[in-house]
Amino acid sequence: MSLPSPLSQHIIRRPQRIALLGHIAEQGSITRAAKSAGLSYKAAWDAIDELNNLAQKPLVERSVGGKGGGGARLTSEGERVLRLYQRLQALQAEVLATDEAARDFNLLGRLMLRTSARNQLHGQVSIIERQGRNDRVRLELAGGLYLDAYITHDSTQRLELEPGVEVVALIKAGWLELLTIGETATLGHNCLSGVIETILDAEDGPSEVRIGLPNGQVLCALAQPAALSALNAAPGQPIQVQFAPGQVLLGTPV
Repeated sequence: MSLPSPLSQHIIRRPQRIALLGHIAEQGSITRAAKSAGLSYKAAWDAIDELNNLAQKPLVERSVGGKGGGGARLTSEGERVLRLYQRLQALQAEVLATDEAARDFNLLGRLMLRTSARNQLHGQVSIIERQGRNDRVRLELAGGLYLDAYITHDSTQRLELEPGVEVVALIKAGWLELLTIGETATLGHNCLSGVIETILDAEDGPSEVRIGLPNGQVLCALAQPAALSALNAAPGQPIQVQFAPGQVLLGTPV
């Protein structure tokens, strides 16, 4: 099935927010619709803004200050999208009749995710540690590897993160720093060990270094020729890669 628009992918990846349309149609009030959908009042407003921004035409019309915190109704386009969502729900229930099918559906969601980050690592949320207004989120990757991401608590809530949730960690190649085996990593940074697979030299600028991790995942780092020379970097050489938790972006494809 073709997914030509961001809204089409949002319908699959953020079902709770799309389901909010149904609650708005039933309740006619943002406050009551938010409660029925299990969202905060602010989250409901944010969801409506996001849906209206993604759609070619507004899906929800709102009136501020009405009884119960403001009225809301679906536009004709909103009603059409709601019917589409309901059809997809029925189709999804049919397709995801088995655990294996559910895993395959999650895989398709990850494969459809497009970003500018070269490194995309699939994992599961293991631990969320609250640190003031921010959260340190530990992810378990395949093969028992772990990495930490540092995001705002608001982002944790918006992505609906909790232990067991599948996420994609995004890390730009320029954020990775190469270290020799045995070299001490910066305190608080992520540090993963692997083996250099290839080094692609650029005519002008940093070289691209592909590092194979023990679990089969691959990281891509950018390094200047002088830095690679100081490391005696070569294909087949064990290497460490470090990066700050704050340089890890998280996405929820499904």
